[in-house]
Amino acid sequence: MQAPPDGLPTYRLLTGKDDAAFCKRVSEAIAIGYMLYGSPSATFNGQDVIVAQAVVWPSIQDQVAHT
Repeated sequence: MQAPPDGLPTYRLLTGKDDAAFCKRVSEAIAIGYMLYGSPSATFNGQDVIVAQAVVWPSIQDQVAHT
């Protein structure tokens, strides 16, 4: 498949509170075919740890700079 399903973008930055719901969103992206891109990032907003993980669709993997 050259493009992600349901009109999703080829690059996504998933962000959110570091909890099971965030992990589920990343896992769902992987399950439909996205690949992790780079390392996760984390910060603290004074109340919660906020995390981010970029994912890319395999068809653009060679077009993005590798980290």
